[in-house]
Amino acid sequence: MAKGAAARAAARKQRDKWKSKRWFTIRAPRHPWSFRVIGETIAEDEEQLIGRHYEMVQNELDGDFSKMHVKVQFRISGVVGADALTEYIGHELLKDHIRRQVRRDRGKIDDTVDVVTEDGFYIRIKPLMISRHRIKGSQKQQMRTLARDIILKAGATSTWVDFQKATLDGTLEAQIREAASKIQPIRDVMIRRTQLMQSGVVTKDGPTLEQVIEDERAAQEEADSVADEIEEDEEIEVESNLDEEALEVEEEKSVESVGEVDYESMTVAQLKEMLKEAGKPVSGKKAELIERLKE
Repeated sequence: MAKGAAARAAARKQRDKWKSKRWFTIRAPRHPWSFRVIGETIAEDEEQLIGRHYEMVQNELDGDFSKMHVKVQFRISGVVGADALTEYIGHELLKDHIRRQVRRDRGKIDDTVDVVTEDGFYIRIKPLMISRHRIKGSQKQQMRTLARDIILKAGATSTWVDFQKATLDGTLEAQIREAASKIQPIRDVMIRRTQLMQSGVVTKDGPTLEQVIEDERAAQEEADSVADEIEEDEEIEVESNLDEEALEVEEEKSVESVGEVDYESMTVAQLKEMLKEAGKPVSGKKAELIERLKE
């Protein structure tokens, strides 16, 4: 067998890996997002999904258009059927957004703070403060210390889920701004990055995956039922319109048929009476009178 033919035969025998792959639905964590569907991914088997990262803009997650510069990060931790379950591992601001805030005549104060939450999650936080004017190094250190104390206290008195909310909705940033502004006016405070370093005690609050899937199925069935009812109403309306049109056509035909009078069977006197009512001349023979009425 020629070399080219052998290569083609070997290629035909190889398994098409793409055909063996299938789609998986990516779901947000149970708490606080109740296994919400956030995307899809493709893989050949479940083992390939474990540890895979998935990013999305916060605006797509909660609808807050002021957070279009925030990337929310998840990691697939398990697979149940065709559903890939994730855990929240942090967020990060887009670098372009940070660059637009930093200017030559402003002070920049950044830091890295490691926090252990109340439920044992080990988190790394990177705050960033930008002052309205240039400031001294001693003032930067004071502001950095204030921000660090607020972050450590918030982490130690909050669960990982509550700490997520505080970093994503701006609550933690507002607390840092209020404290640091007593030293120097602050232009902006940003938690530019949070990173989950080690997991702790996972809460079991919220609906189970089976309940969520059942609710989604019920909602889809209800939506399909409403769509079917709308379609039936539209069909009934179309049929009604067609019936009305057909009735109008029949009425027109009946009017036309009524309008076709048998003048031949009428007497000359009757024809002349009809001509008088129509305001037409009454002289002439019967054939002429009939022609005049038909005009």
